[in-house]
Amino acid sequence: MTTPDVVRGLWPGAPAPNLLGDGLLSPDPATTPATTPATTPATTPATEADVPAANPAQFPGLPGQTAAFSPELARRDVPILHRTVNGHPLVWLDNGATTQKPRQVIEALAGFYGSANSNIHRGAHTMAREATEAYEAGRSAVAQFLGAPSPDDIVFVRGTTEAINLVAQSWGRANLGPGDDILVPVLEHHSNIVPWQLIAQQTRARVVPVPLQPNGQIDLTAYDDLLSMRTQLVALSQASNVLGTVPPVREMTALAHRYGAKVLVDGAQAVAHFPVDVQDLDADFYVFSGHKLFAPTGIGALYAKPEILRDMAPWQGGGNMIESVDFSHTTYAPVPHLLEAGTGHISGVVGLLAALNWLTSFDRDAIAAYETSLMAYAQQALATVPGLELLGSAPDRIAVLTFTLAGHDPSEIAAWLDRDGIAIRAGHHCAQPALAHYGLASAARASLALYNTSEEVDKLVASLQQLQQQAA
Repeated sequence: MTTPDVVRGLWPGAPAPNLLGDGLLSPDPATTPATTPATTPATTPATEADVPAANPAQFPGLPGQTAAFSPELARRDVPILHRTVNGHPLVWLDNGATTQKPRQVIEALAGFYGSANSNIHRGAHTMAREATEAYEAGRSAVAQFLGAPSPDDIVFVRGTTEAINLVAQSWGRANLGPGDDILVPVLEHHSNIVPWQLIAQQTRARVVPVPLQPNGQIDLTAYDDLLSMRTQLVALSQASNVLGTVPPVREMTALAHRYGAKVLVDGAQAVAHFPVDVQDLDADFYVFSGHKLFAPTGIGALYAKPEILRDMAPWQGGGNMIESVDFSHTTYAPVPHLLEAGTGHISGVVGLLAALNWLTSFDRDAIAAYETSLMAYAQQALATVPGLELLGSAPDRIAVLTFTLAGHDPSEIAAWLDRDGIAIRAGHHCAQPALAHYGLASAARASLALYNTSEEVDKLVASLQQLQQQAA
């Protein structure tokens, strides 16, 4: 990846210390000032020697610390994890809703607004050029992160929901018609269901649900049977936000392509947990949100194959997406700018760039292995809580633990845990069809990330046990 000068080190004119540093792109060692000893633990990057190895006796099967990753090393970069809630150290187990932000992201945002704030693309002045370089560096970073062939295959959006609506209204309006099928697994988040219902009403296509097996896996036999020459699109998540299920996306995509159908993959829950390669998946569309990837809210990205992207019509009109405007005729900018009307979330892209650089500074395979082991530990520990039932048991899954507790409403469980500083999610998780598969309208959910630890799992379990003891 080429590193523009503006994001290689300090923003021009920014005060020392480097507010962006390695928060955007890896700084040039030749121009990066030596690090001075820090005095604030919450913002001091740890070295491997500073971080104690996990205790294997306490956490059976926990991968040993590698030179590239440990949860303690990640935690030291995330200031909010060092606060207290209701007199207890915060235990953040609501990562499926949003992840917490490392200092590199926070400092990147401050650095941009403090030293380089400008609109992009058309300004002739220095700061406009710098902001444009940072914005387009973010596009290049997203392309590299997803394994996309070119930065021009990446469209910036507010998040997964907007990306799916964009595809539905731009590609869908032009390619769906009466009698066409849109296959959507029961597993999906509402944002990968409702946009297809809306476009189906407008085009007289139909949304066809793909059923689940009892363990939360997609019923692949039913999926194969539902595919036909009527199928124009398959919309599926790479990881479920409520069951953690990781479907065989590559194989499902290959099956859909046999019928000429396009495939949209919702990567919102996947991108923070394991590496993604859109070319290996052969996805026609891939979407994700930055805020579930340690980046700011309000920023996300859509990848589409270049031949598809080139044929997509504008979804919104305005500035940035045009070449020339006249009352008799308007010509449009090429993609991806064609689909980015108006002023984009420039600081959001700066923060996303910082988050991608932070995450990819770790060994992604080591992160995935650690999270898998932490999930296994959590499953075993939660099994000791009387009356607790975990939903879903698919063999391939991310660290999402959705559960019910006999005698307690999910909102009551969440409120009880909050007293101990433990944050989980309660409700329908914007996945009502998936919960209905288990005869439920709501459930509690603890979702883990790379900075969570076995000690935090122990606190969760101890608090739930106390809740059950109180009720006995």
